[in-house]
Amino acid sequence: MSQHRLALSELTWLGPPGNASVADDHVTVHAGPESDWFNDPDAGTCLTTAPVLRFIVSEDCQVSAKVTVDFRTTFDAGVLFVHQGDEDYAKLCFERSPLGDNTMVSVVTRGVSDDANGPVIKGNVVWARVSAYRNVVAFHWSSTGHHWHMLRLFALRAPSDTTSIGFSTQSPNGLGCSATFSNIDYTPGAPTNIRDGS
Repeated sequence: MSQHRLALSELTWLGPPGNASVADDHVTVHAGPESDWFNDPDAGTCLTTAPVLRFIVSEDCQVSAKVTVDFRTTFDAGVLFVHQGDEDYAKLCFERSPLGDNTMVSVVTRGVSDDANGPVIKGNVVWARVSAYRNVVAFHWSSTGHHWHMLRLFALRAPSDTTSIGFSTQSPNGLGCSATFSNIDYTPGAPTNIRDGS
């Protein structure tokens, strides 16, 4: 993708202000304990407690970032977040699994959340990309930031509602987690082909 600068100074909090540091080229978000966004289909609980620093989407676009996570506990994660409402949102997570693996995970919430594990990633760094276009969303990951693997393609229930994309971290089982999003790239328009690695 061609490089475009996202105005990080214009990011705003979704909900109450959280703890983050923002520089010219990166965002670090700190989550406290019991922090998550998840409407559990089994337990019936709904959490909207993880911090999300976001911007409103005004056009078809792609947002990618190098994600570095300070993993400590199961389900700690750095997250690219897509929000249309407290019951309509999605998360592209780089997450510590119960097996101790660092894993790409997608969560799509349409009233209740579903939760799907993807590939295991070696180390604590990965590239993640969200594409929001033509009322659909695509999640991709990459080990280099150049060749992209599709993780998920989906639509939320209210694509005409205000949509935002953000940076988040979570620690539902732990005492806290930090994630840094660097090399942030914003590209207007839809991907040319979501399945060919571009």
